[in-house]
Amino acid sequence: MTQRILIIGAGFGGMWAALAAARALDLAGKTDGSIEIAVVAPEATLGIRPRYYEADPGSMAAPIGELLEVAGVRFIAGKVERIRTGLREVDIIGADGRSSSLGYDRLVLASGSSLANPNLPGLKAHAFNVDQRDEAVILETHLRLLAGRPADASRNTVVVVGGGFTGIETAADMPSRVRAVLGAQADVRVVLVERAEQIGPELGAGPRPVILQALEHDGVVVRLGASVTQVDEGGVNLSNGERIAASTVVWTAGPVASALTQQVPGRRDALGRLHTATDLRVDGVEHVFAAGDVALAKTDDLGHHASMSCQHAMSLGRSAGHNAACDLLGQPTRPYRQEKYVTCLDLGPWGAVLTEGWDRKVVLQGVEAKQLKQQINSVWIYPPPAIRAEALAAADPARLVVA
Repeated sequence: MTQRILIIGAGFGGMWAALAAARALDLAGKTDGSIEIAVVAPEATLGIRPRYYEADPGSMAAPIGELLEVAGVRFIAGKVERIRTGLREVDIIGADGRSSSLGYDRLVLASGSSLANPNLPGLKAHAFNVDQRDEAVILETHLRLLAGRPADASRNTVVVVGGGFTGIETAADMPSRVRAVLGAQADVRVVLVERAEQIGPELGAGPRPVILQALEHDGVVVRLGASVTQVDEGGVNLSNGERIAASTVVWTAGPVASALTQQVPGRRDALGRLHTATDLRVDGVEHVFAAGDVALAKTDDLGHHASMSCQHAMSLGRSAGHNAACDLLGQPTRPYRQEKYVTCLDLGPWGAVLTEGWDRKVVLQGVEAKQLKQQINSVWIYPPPAIRAEALAAADPARLVVA
């Protein structure tokens, strides 16, 4: 009877989980087809999500169907609607709209995250975002159409809400994106609104002076200690009483884990992430592992946890896939650790900033850091070639990930 390792999601966590599971079976000499690895996702495509703040987001996707095939992984086009851990099966709505159920012996949940959408007046109707590729494309289309609107301050103003990683990168890139549409001499105003008293609150004090210097250079105005209370077709209202007239409002204020985490027994944090053991097994559910943005996983013994980022999703995926396969084979699992942590933040035309460690010590900035960021965005985070030996070698869970 064939056993099955089922992986939900084909993002950074899911793709690498599949390749790592295949690698583990190869190393164990288990290539007789008695264990199937299957991935369920809407399409066999890796969306390069960390780049959706850039121009031309529609091109930021990499096909992975051939890669999964050469690795011996079955791809199932569809969406998981229900996880029944008691029965070890899932319900799937296929690409053709048909419903089916699929059993599993080990499950890796890597269904990712989505942008938090609070019940803020006008948010859904009037704000854009760069969370998913189709949503980023909608923003891109909107920006391209600005040239056909009457020239005024509102048309030329963009408000970016949320001064975290995505918000900073989006705001820093936005002046040049808008000028590419309106003309190099256009009087473009970009306002970055952050409710905390400091920019990039989760990034710490280390890179903050560099970030502020870069934003000023790029022509981004920063509003701190204020939140958006209303969005409408003409702009936003802030909690400090300020009104900003703008034809473009981009919401970047934080992700939440996939709703599928609610169908898995276990503890969740405020963002919906499942608490995991050191081998990424969901606490209290022996046959389910979590990877990427759905996992609340310790990176070390100092109290740090993986962030909801591409960098951590890649490492989490490798470890979760490897451990799911090893657990099914009766072999020891390995603890997930990512004690070396770096961040590389794109700061638009000014450059970028690279930090190391959880205290985020600045080690590179400006043009040199920008060259590294471009290498990360255009090469390092893309899938490996569809060559079995290279793909499986790249899925080694001991491999250091810098992204």
